Amino acid sequence: MIKIKNIFTEQDLDVFNFEEKKLLDNILLENVTVSKENKDLKLSILAESELTESILSKLKQLIFKHLPATGKIELGFTKLNSQNKFQILITKIWDKLLERVFLKAPAAQMWLLDSYWELDEKRINIYVEPGGAEFLKERKVSSLIEHYLANSGIPLKVSFKEIPSNGRKKDTYDINEEEKEIIESILRQNSERNGYEKSSVDLVSNGVTGQYSSILLGKKIEERPIPIGENITENSNITFMGEIFNIEKRELRNRTLLLTFGLTDYTGSIPVKIFLSEKQKSLEQAIKEGMWVKVRGKIEISKYTQEHELVPLDINIDDKPERVDTSPEKRVELHLHTRYSSMDALCSPESVLKTVKKWGHKAVAFTDHGVLQSFPEVYSVSKKLGIKPIYGVEAYIFDDENPVMAQPPDKMIKDTVFVVTDIETTGLCFDGDEIIEIGAVKVINNEIIDRFSSFVKPKHPVPPNIVNLTGITNEMLESAEPIEKVLPQFIDFLGNAVFVAHNADFDSGFIRRDAERLGLSFKNGVLDTLALARIILSKLKNHRLDTIAKDLNIGMGSHHRAVDDANTAALILKELLGRVNEAGINNLSKINDIYKLQKETVTLSSYHAIIQVKSNEGLKNLYRLVSMSHLNFFYRHPRIPKSLLKRYRDGLIIGSGCQAGELYQSLLHFDDPAKIERIAEFYDFLEIQPLQNNMFLIDGEYVSGIERLENINRAICDLGKKLNKPVVMTGDVHFLNPQDEIFRKILLNAQGFQDADKESKLYLRTTDEMLNECQYLGEKTAYEVVVENPNIIANEIADDIVPFPEGLYPPKIDGAEEEIIEMTYRQAKQIYGEELPQIVEDRLKHELDSIVNNGYAVIYLIAHKLVKKSMEDGYLVGSRGSVGSSLVATMCQITEVNPLPPHYICPKCKLSIFEEDKNDITGPDLPDINCPKCGTPMRKEGFNIPFEVFMGFEGDKIPDIDLNFSGEYQSKAHKYVEELFGEHHVFRAGTISTVAQKTAFGFVRAYLEEKNVQLPNIELTRLSEGITGVKRTTGQHPGGIIVVPKDKEIFEFTPIQHPADDKGSGVITTHFEYHSISDRLLKLDLLGHDDPTVIKMLEEETGINVRKIPLDDPATLKIFSSLESLGLDPKVLGTTVGTLGVPEFGTKFVRQMLEDTRPTTFSELVRISGLSHGTDVWLNNAQNIIKSRIATLKDVIATRDDIMIYLINNGVNAKIAFSIMEDVRKGRGLKPEYEKILSENKNVNSWFIDSCKKIRYLFPKAHAVAYVIMAFRIAYFKVHYPEAFYATYFTVKADDFDAELILQGPKKIREKMAEIERNEKEATAKEKNLFTILEVANEMYARGIQFAQIDLYKSDVKRFKITEAGILPPLKSLQGLGITAAQNIERERRKGRFTSIDDLQRRARITKNVVQILRQNGVLANLQETDQISLF
Repeated sequence: MIKIKNIFTEQDLDVFNFEEKKLLDNILLENVTVSKENKDLKLSILAESELTESILSKLKQLIFKHLPATGKIELGFTKLNSQNKFQILITKIWDKLLERVFLKAPAAQMWLLDSYWELDEKRINIYVEPGGAEFLKERKVSSLIEHYLANSGIPLKVSFKEIPSNGRKKDTYDINEEEKEIIESILRQNSERNGYEKSSVDLVSNGVTGQYSSILLGKKIEERPIPIGENITENSNITFMGEIFNIEKRELRNRTLLLTFGLTDYTGSIPVKIFLSEKQKSLEQAIKEGMWVKVRGKIEISKYTQEHELVPLDINIDDKPERVDTSPEKRVELHLHTRYSSMDALCSPESVLKTVKKWGHKAVAFTDHGVLQSFPEVYSVSKKLGIKPIYGVEAYIFDDENPVMAQPPDKMIKDTVFVVTDIETTGLCFDGDEIIEIGAVKVINNEIIDRFSSFVKPKHPVPPNIVNLTGITNEMLESAEPIEKVLPQFIDFLGNAVFVAHNADFDSGFIRRDAERLGLSFKNGVLDTLALARIILSKLKNHRLDTIAKDLNIGMGSHHRAVDDANTAALILKELLGRVNEAGINNLSKINDIYKLQKETVTLSSYHAIIQVKSNEGLKNLYRLVSMSHLNFFYRHPRIPKSLLKRYRDGLIIGSGCQAGELYQSLLHFDDPAKIERIAEFYDFLEIQPLQNNMFLIDGEYVSGIERLENINRAICDLGKKLNKPVVMTGDVHFLNPQDEIFRKILLNAQGFQDADKESKLYLRTTDEMLNECQYLGEKTAYEVVVENPNIIANEIADDIVPFPEGLYPPKIDGAEEEIIEMTYRQAKQIYGEELPQIVEDRLKHELDSIVNNGYAVIYLIAHKLVKKSMEDGYLVGSRGSVGSSLVATMCQITEVNPLPPHYICPKCKLSIFEEDKNDITGPDLPDINCPKCGTPMRKEGFNIPFEVFMGFEGDKIPDIDLNFSGEYQSKAHKYVEELFGEHHVFRAGTISTVAQKTAFGFVRAYLEEKNVQLPNIELTRLSEGITGVKRTTGQHPGGIIVVPKDKEIFEFTPIQHPADDKGSGVITTHFEYHSISDRLLKLDLLGHDDPTVIKMLEEETGINVRKIPLDDPATLKIFSSLESLGLDPKVLGTTVGTLGVPEFGTKFVRQMLEDTRPTTFSELVRISGLSHGTDVWLNNAQNIIKSRIATLKDVIATRDDIMIYLINNGVNAKIAFSIMEDVRKGRGLKPEYEKILSENKNVNSWFIDSCKKIRYLFPKAHAVAYVIMAFRIAYFKVHYPEAFYATYFTVKADDFDAELILQGPKKIREKMAEIERNEKEATAKEKNLFTILEVANEMYARGIQFAQIDLYKSDVKRFKITEAGILPPLKSLQGLGITAAQNIERERRKGRFTSIDDLQRRARITKNVVQILRQNGVLANLQETDQISLF
């Protein structure tokens, strides 16, 4: 707002007469609106007097003079009343005034954002929080405001005053020191945006909903950006460009928003901080993760973090530099690893598929190391994007057909001549290093008949490391003959004998290389003693020559001297052939059968191969292969025998693999050409890779240089042409983009790889990038291997391959539908009478229609059978999840939760009364009444839970029935499922463990420390985020069971394996993570839980039937809000509620919630249970809403049901409400389209929308009810049967109970608690568990209940017992005395009393340490040390 005359020059004003000029002094220009289409102007002006047509006309003329291109000009006039003029004007300009003040005095925001003002004649009084008036006066903020007011035609003086205490908001908090520091620092930096007429945050909308112009903040940036990594130093004007990540929003207590994010250009990262007032928060929605922006601003050191941070002046959206595939003909990648290749690769299947879609590739293969766990995600994303996925694996194959010798001759072993050879070389490089010694021993019929030994003079000096290893010096070789002389002699010595060596590929490779070069024939059969030893001596930890010699008691000469090692190998061969003969093999042609006869696990060397799925038959075969590789042949990796691969080859395409493949290795080792061809014949396609992929072979001195790598690739291409096999160039992709390599380096470093920091360049290449990699092959061949052949293979893959069939395949139980219907109505009539109330009839019909018509009756029947079996065996079962939303589940006795609205039921005459307008309470909260018909006290039921939460509005959502069994009974429940459906149709639900963020941060720190590099924390965050989510290992759901119908095989849905590949576990899990197949196969959650165990023990101790405990017991209810029922002093306990030791309500976190809310009804307990089990539901969400009195406990979102019910009640479409609930409960927030619907609905509160956006996980109401029912019952015992409660509680927590400490009494307990609290941050998990037990023990003592001293004969092994002397702890409660020692003592004391400590130690077989523990706790006070009689 500005005086209108201030926008014109003095010369302009000459057109007005004297009277008109006087009026102009009081005319204010409020705002100007410009039409983009026709450039019309609309001016809003304010004045005290009526304006004449003359004044208005002259104003228009002046505007046209300065803006000749303007269209129409419209002047909107508002007359000001002189009495309220300033009130209206200040109200209009107040927000703009504050923005202008904050530019000049940023720290004023701390006080003025929560201020209010009043007019006092010629003065404006601004009221601020205590301390603010003095602060603002010191900074002369009053003069800034007065100046702005004067320019706006408001000549008032300004005074600052403190808000009087009676007028202060009750929930106002002082800004803490940390926030003050942040605010002052950042706002001071923001104030330095000199020359800006706009507010500190100028968000420009381009008029399209949800989109923004390229300028997010400030103005257009003209400067060129510089790399972040090299330029993080204090700087007053710097421009960076990069990607936004790690956005954090922090609402400060004065309602301002601190918005921070990381900015990275992959050379480094820097934190960016913006401080937003209430009016500036629109920028929060504009800034998104992954956005590429240019930022100009100032770098300063944060006073809070002591690290550099960027305070932006300008932020512009820019185009992200990305690689594109410009080739007209596109390649197809056939070898790619995802983050499911354990600790080795980083590709997200979704990112890969989106990239190849953008590049125009028609397909891409997914070939993780030995596993198929990416398939579900690949399928889901590829279906949406329309990209053809090629399902595959990089398998570990081992040759079980010819493990010892390829094509052995048909000859008796005793008649066969073997020449056992060892060579020494100048290194490991087959094409560059030289043989320096050959030693050989000729064996026939297990007798050594001849020897050969010769040094070889090399052309180059022997390297020092080889001299150290072998002891062979250059001087020793000086007089030796060259290889040209020695090798013919050796070939002559060898004759037609079988060539034998330990790791024969190495020795035979060097011999063959030089033989070919010299024109000598070396076509002898080759037998490898290393493979033979691995089969026969399978229990050895390794099979090095010296290890085997030691195991066989064979003396060695000088190890790593050819002559001695050959002799040792010959003696080993003699021993091994003796074992072969003992196995019944006497003909050399059968020597490979020794593998089949071995019953122990054999660890033959494996090689890589690519297996791709060609058809649905092939998919099933691949599932079989991968399953058997994990279950039967796992050794370090899941390995597949070659014979098994041949057996299940139908529908599969097999490629020769990378440099670790059989074909590449045979070429690398100069294998026999005929053998190389036989190897290549096995594969459907041959694979080559960019030279960079194999540069490590040069670095490791396995090959001499690039030329050798090129020649191997050329040789593979030649083989392909000769054998008519397509040759393809693949990337062996491990990460998506070149800049992602750093993440893999960190992963490899964490696993101890010495070469982790070497560049591998295993990124996904475009067509042109790949063509550039193989120019040495010639243009035609390069095009074939990069484009043509990969596309041919992709075309062979069927389009209809899906990793598992669509739809649910539950197990079948004949008559399940009829049984569920009959059971439901029978139980309903038993409760409600023969003529069911309409509400019950309608609900049951609606539910049964959904359950039966969708084929889910069998799921209910299985759950019923499991609960019934457990109950018959004496164990109560608690329901979890949303199953309590189903009245049919209640009638089938699967859950105790009745989901109907609150109502009364007469147990005698079956009359029911459904109360109206009672939907905000639960049944237990209803007042007690007697039956109006027969006078019997009525039962109170109903928790008001909609069925739709469980199965959706279409009733087709697969019901997920979770059951809490006693931990003691869980294994029996699992066994019962196997009995029902058969062992081979029941599997544990598999899980995948990934690198957690905290672990990732540790990996990054370790990597940087090793490199002695320091980086900002924000860069550490970026690097750790890059490796978070990579697969580490597999596991099993604690109670999840997957059931396969009897007419299906598990291999139609998933491979199987052991959890963490642990054969000793005895457990078989699904290979796919269970969530990915839970919509295809029935998953039962049969969890082990303490509560059913506790309930059973309490019933045994007291004889009370827990089902008859009233859920409205007043004394029990009071402990959730006070200590009145327990009669205790809060100062003694350190809490004002009595829920210590009560499940779900005993933790410090939930006790604080109880103290904040003081619940008085069962319904409120349900809401607190929901709030406490959610993530980001209470803290920084509902808690603040309640404290700010925006809403009450009954209004906030506590369970997922609240969202759906609230939205439907406020006019939102039911299906949309359900979808929003499902998104929010899973932490997906609000989709933009849903947020728009809610924002436009005037009935939906803004706090509700904000709350939804914060939630990351939300509990179902039915689950909360089930938990509260169980907790309330246990709390009932705490109030009315305290000895039973404490004895049971400590029994369940016996592993963490420290009897030596606790039995010393409350004083010692409180001292220990204080000690743990003092060191809370450093406290171990064990100490934290102990603290919880100490709290309960302290409370027990305060209630006058004592512990009895542990008794050697009376104390139980692990159960606390109630005695007249107090609660008697078990033997196991003594720390250091394990369960085995306690059981041994109990077993022996049943046989008779111990005569002495010696007798106890001998009979119970306990250690001296256990004796010492018993002694120092007074348990052995009445026992003498020994049975020996003293004469003195």
